[in-house]
Amino acid sequence: MTRHLPTIARVFLGLVFFVFGLNGFLNFIPTPPPAEGIVPFTKGLMSTGYFFPLLKATEVTCGFLLLTNRFVPLALILLSPIIVQIAAFHFVLAHNGYPMVGLLVVLQTFLAWSYREYFRSALVAKAVPASDVPGPSSSRQPVTVS
Repeated sequence: MTRHLPTIARVFLGLVFFVFGLNGFLNFIPTPPPAEGIVPFTKGLMSTGYFFPLLKATEVTCGFLLLTNRFVPLALILLSPIIVQIAAFHFVLAHNGYPMVGLLVVLQTFLAWSYREYFRSALVAKAVPASDVPGPSSSRQPVTVS
């Protein structure tokens, strides 16, 4: 069972972002009216004209990548600031939805840990340009830099 946990977590996280990202465009899930303190924040983001379409397109794309098991580390990286913002929004402004926020954070953290080998090269303190480092030519292998 434990060998299937990353797949289950990946598919569930992918479904969440794919469905809610699509909902941002198609509005098939009714949303309750926002609380009074949230309105200025959302109006500010909506007034930019680009933020919500970009956010929802990123959610749909990353959700699709997770569901299809393609470029999973990239999808996790792109979703990280979105999940941080969702958590901050609920803890600072909305004061609800804590179970879902907690689930997103746990799934993201678990998947990041499960795919940790692919993130090792991003955690190098003094990285050198790729042209100076001999490495594997395949993008399927994690790159390790000494």
